[in-house]
Amino acid sequence: MVRSFRRGALAAVVALSLAPLAACAAGNSAQTLKVEPDSQSATVGDIQVQNAFVLTQPGGPATVSARLFNNGTADQTLQAVQLAGGLSARLSGADGGGTITVPAHGTVLLGGKGNPAATIDSGSESLRDGDVQNAVFDFSTTGAVALPVNVTPAAGFFEPYGPSSLPTTAVPLPTDTATVAPTDTATPTGTGTATPTDTATPQ
Repeated sequence: MVRSFRRGALAAVVALSLAPLAACAAGNSAQTLKVEPDSQSATVGDIQVQNAFVLTQPGGPATVSARLFNNGTADQTLQAVQLAGGLSARLSGADGGGTITVPAHGTVLLGGKGNPAATIDSGSESLRDGDVQNAVFDFSTTGAVALPVNVTPAAGFFEPYGPSSLPTTAVPLPTDTATVAPTDTATPTGTGTATPTDTATPQ
């Protein structure tokens, strides 16, 4: 009787010790434990702003990178991006124009080569890495979508989406470049070798 009780107690202890391991094994692949981006997202009406960051570089402009979703049936345009302290981003489309359109049932990425850009040219000295800025994305139909965004250097993973991805403007070459043509060099016309005409021959 005692031996049976001991065996039952041992089996219970082993089962209890294995239960956390089984739970951990199941939890490693659980959907709730998947890594989420370290950024805020906000949804207003048909518009969702996700993965928003302010990306900085030393001595240069900053950019706002974000993923914009339009779940509606009509296109919307991004009209402005503003940060706290009166900072406004200069918007430019992928084609170089000033309009950024988020198509119906579509998405647009701000920042990165070949994508629309939101550039902060002035006042970037007030953007300190590690701070959190209150940003407002203003859309044509939905209106304002506000959310806090992290300020981080455009390095590592963020480098392809930062200010270095902005297209550079080529310096125009002078159009009326005067070419100095060589002048005519005067060549002496009377230059020759004198040949004696009357050479005396000894008699």
